[in-house]
Amino acid sequence: MAEKLKLGILYGGRSGEHEVSLMSARSVLSVIDTKKFDVIEIGITRQGAWLVGEDLWSKLKDENFSGLIPACFLPVPNNPGIYIEKNGQPHLFSSLDVIFPIMHGSFSEDGTVQGLFELANIAYVGAGVLGSAVCMDKAICKDIMKANQIPILPHLVYSSSQINEDLEACILAAETLADYPLFTKPANLGSSVGISKCNHRNDLIKGLKEAAKFDRRILVEKGLVNPREIEVSILGNENPIASIPGEIVPKDEFYTYAEKYINDTAELLLEANLPPDISTKIQELAINAYRATDCAGMARVDFLVERESLAVYLSEINTIPGFTKISMFPKLWETSGLSYAELIEKLIQLALERKKDRDKIEREYRS
Repeated sequence: MAEKLKLGILYGGRSGEHEVSLMSARSVLSVIDTKKFDVIEIGITRQGAWLVGEDLWSKLKDENFSGLIPACFLPVPNNPGIYIEKNGQPHLFSSLDVIFPIMHGSFSEDGTVQGLFELANIAYVGAGVLGSAVCMDKAICKDIMKANQIPILPHLVYSSSQINEDLEACILAAETLADYPLFTKPANLGSSVGISKCNHRNDLIKGLKEAAKFDRRILVEKGLVNPREIEVSILGNENPIASIPGEIVPKDEFYTYAEKYINDTAELLLEANLPPDISTKIQELAINAYRATDCAGMARVDFLVERESLAVYLSEINTIPGFTKISMFPKLWETSGLSYAELIEKLIQLALERKKDRDKIEREYRS
């Protein structure tokens, strides 16, 4: 019998999406085949402490860390793993063959933790440092989309200091960009955290201040009137494939955090009612965007579609999309014929394949 792979499941994190990470992790943990994988759970608190131990998920959720063991991940290429302290020295708690980071937002989906994994030369699920960082920053991502002729909506980018020091100038520039509604967003966050739909100036003032709570870079974007929200799941490394497009029909003014994770009121259409040529166009744009940003493993690509003209605009790329039972990324693959459990195993396989490709790169040069 083949030896089981040691799979690290990393969740929690120092992000406004900490709770979302816990929900995603619970779903993934519920389907992991423990006959194939030796699962090592690793939790990160809101303050950034790494922990291991029994009943980790529940204790991390309740923020009751009694009995848990402080841990760290050391970037040791010859023996990557999770370490604990014994007698003042790091002691290997468990070696790891592959890591599945199920964390969203800052310090997790933005290339930071991926850099740690690269230093350790360990296989990990999802995009690398570049793809993660680029897709996390909505402003930079839009620049890359524009350079690759992928349609996006007009937008502006502010720093939090600009908003704090000259709010009036920011408001005037935003109102010159487009008519209301406008959307304000933290550039480096997901799950609709900190996003506001602004229908007039007072909304815009509140929206800018709200977004500035969560990031130092703030995006203002032209809003469409009642657009269709279309999502496509992408899977693969060098040769990615796209799921069928799905559609979110929110009951709120847009697909808010509450609708995604609390109220469960939005309608999820797992096969969007679009003309075939528009569906194909969206799939092609999603794959082009995935390649342009050097993504790997997985991503969910979100689009806005005007109802009458059917004009398509890329909204954002999520390199670690939600993995809850109601999340669109796994649901779209289920509809496309890949079960939740099979999807998890495919992502681990893609991580291992990408590691093999990285290992072929020459790391020394001697003339």
